[in-house]
Amino acid sequence: MTDSENKSLMEFPCEFGVKIMGKTHEDFESCVKVIFLRHVPELEDTQIKVRASGKGNYSAITVTIQAQSQEQLDNIYIELSAHELVLMAL
Repeated sequence: MTDSENKSLMEFPCEFGVKIMGKTHEDFESCVKVIFLRHVPELEDTQIKVRASGKGNYSAITVTIQAQSQEQLDNIYIELSAHELVLMAL
């Protein structure tokens, strides 16, 4: 792969929203927040939006951050995907 093929299509830093879905659980939001704080220490509560599904069985959390690099985003997605409460991260 050449350097130009390996480069990200995004320019950093940039505003980036991550959507995380999981079954509704009392610890879901706090677990997601802890993961993000490891990668984005300046994260504020105003950057986190939580929405429950119609029947309340699932929750969607959208976290909007100022992404600094593709590596940072990759590490966030890897950690989110590995967590047992997370069904999907987009």
